[in-house]
Amino acid sequence: MDLAFVVLIQVLYAVASLVIVSAGLAVIFGMMKVINLAHGEFMMLGAYAVIAALKLGINLWIAIFVVAPIAVGIVGVVLERLVIRRLYGRMVDTMLATWGLSLLLVGIVTSVAGNTTAGVSAPLGSFSIGAYSVSGYTLVIIAVAVALALAIRFVLTRTQLGLIARGTMQKPDMANALGISPSRVYSVTFAVGAALSGLAGGLLAPLTGVVPTMGAAFVAKAFITVIGGGPAILAGLLGASGLFGAINQLATFVTTPVLGEVALLVAAIVMLRLLPQGITGRFFKGSL
Repeated sequence: MDLAFVVLIQVLYAVASLVIVSAGLAVIFGMMKVINLAHGEFMMLGAYAVIAALKLGINLWIAIFVVAPIAVGIVGVVLERLVIRRLYGRMVDTMLATWGLSLLLVGIVTSVAGNTTAGVSAPLGSFSIGAYSVSGYTLVIIAVAVALALAIRFVLTRTQLGLIARGTMQKPDMANALGISPSRVYSVTFAVGAALSGLAGGLLAPLTGVVPTMGAAFVAKAFITVIGGGPAILAGLLGASGLFGAINQLATFVTTPVLGEVALLVAAIVMLRLLPQGITGRFFKGSL
């Protein structure tokens, strides 16, 4: 019974991790149709923002939940205005541009921070379930993923900003005729997606080594999750994260972490072969 409870917590943690890692990309790609290959580097900047904040004596939780998303959100605004804004509607061009940005960001951070691995100690320690020990920070990741999903739903369905953003993405000409600046909405939306990526990097900093190339370990999972989820932003994110996270963690528990990653990839390939439009392209049509 204790083992089953521990496995359940680990599965929920794997699902929550995918939700957090993919949320920023889901907003940018799902709403703006921008293939942001710099998503992993935005996460890396969030992790380094936490380390920089800790060196300045800022509390860890403030660094994770305030400093990291704000810092990366500002970077997102700058990059959107300088580069991305000129490429809307040109998916291949945005893909190449953001790939170039990812290389540029890795190069800049490597020059400034070096190519050494930095670390952040996970807070809260651990607690026991029978003979097993579970990190308390695991529960934080699960709680943040739930809060993040609820927040995204609330913003997109209950706030004026969310409704304006959704309407502008669908009918920019009509929004412009109503006096709403599409370029400003695009900039804010991209900044929010970047901020969510920074938050993800900050949250994962205590769990993984922080190095300039760390984004490469997460960007593939994020894209698999978002593409597998289909057109619905939130329902697709939760559905794909639940499916792939459970498969990954259960396969890891039965075999090894490497085979767990392989199982996730195989599951994604099979699912996209059977459901080329993603989970919400076949199910949950009309969902957010």
